[in-house]
Formats: sequence, structure tokens, C-alpha cells
Amino acid sequence: MALKLFIPPCIHNPRHCFHPLPPTRPLRIQIQGPLKSIQKLLPKILWHKIMPFPQAGGLELASLTYRALYGEEGLKEANGIPVVRDEYLVWVMDGRTPLDYIDYYGVTFDYLVPANDPNPEVLAISIIEVDNDGGAFANEVLLFQIDPTEYTGKKVLVVPRCYQVKKGTQDRQRWNDLVAKRDREI
Repeated sequence: MALKLFIPPCIHNPRHCFHPLPPTRPLRIQIQGPLKSIQKLLPKILWHKIMPFPQAGGLELASLTYRALYGEEGLKEANGIPVVRDEYLVWVMDGRTPLDYIDYYGVTFDYLVPANDPNPEVLAISIIEVDNDGGAFANEVLLFQIDPTEYTGKKVLVVPRCYQVKKGTQDRQRWNDLVAKRDREI
């Protein structure tokens, strides 16, 4: 059974400019996290070891994230599928040798971003695994404390950068540069 992607309500006063997201603001969205957590969200998706861009699961993760942020109506406006611009894969390593499967995954997609905009605003979202350590990592990197019993077997914690100790001052440049690199490769 698929677990629910859960983005907590904004903890800031005044609210962060991206939370909730303005429905008319162009935005590049990047979501990433442990494959273990993503598989809880998308249990029917097979994650291929090596495959051309994008992984089938990346399209599903982008759609799921899109619905969580903008609702079903927003997804209808995108003709049902957000445009995946890049993916981020971290391979399992055996010493210094990469194996042929991933353990961390991310996908970048656009919302209302004009095709000729090389530097749109970026919203970085992290999927936080709480089951493997009883929420210790989450409570270390987030600006609020979580109770892992609220998540285990029920929902997957997903947080925008504004909830994290890490400020993400280079997110915009990093993800826009990676999208531009992917565009050159294609």
C-alpha cells in the first residue's frame, strides 16, 4: 500500500514566500530523498538499474509531488504530467566502485516556467526517512521536532528547504545549472 506524501503546514510567521505556493508563480521544483522512502510513496514502480533519462519512477514522483503542492486542478492544467527537466541519481558504492543500482533519487520539474527562462526561482524539497533511525536525523536537520510514530507506516515526511537547518543558498544556481546541462546533453 502506498503511503501518503506529507508536507507539514508552514511553521514560519510570516509565512515563507513558497509556502503555500502561489498558484500563478513560475517555479522549478526539485524533490529528492532516499529511494527507500520513495518506494513507500510509489510501491508499484520498478526502479531500473540503468536506464535513459528519466526513470519511469521520476515521472510518477514528479506527478505525486505536483498534486501535493497544487492539487488535482493544478495537474489538469499541466495536461496530467509535469515536464521533468532533470533527475539526480546517487549510486550505491562498493568502496570506490559504483554498483549498478541507486539508493538516493531526485527529480526536477517545472511549473509555469517559460521555455526561455534559464534561471527561474527554485523550490528544493527533501524527503526525510524517519523509520531507520527513529526520527533522529529528522530532528537534527529540521527546525521543528517530529514524532516518528506519526509517520511510520502512515506517511512520508517531505519538507521544503525553509523547514531545514540547511539554508540552501545555492539551490537556485545548482538545480538550474543541472537542468541546463541536461538540456545540452539532449
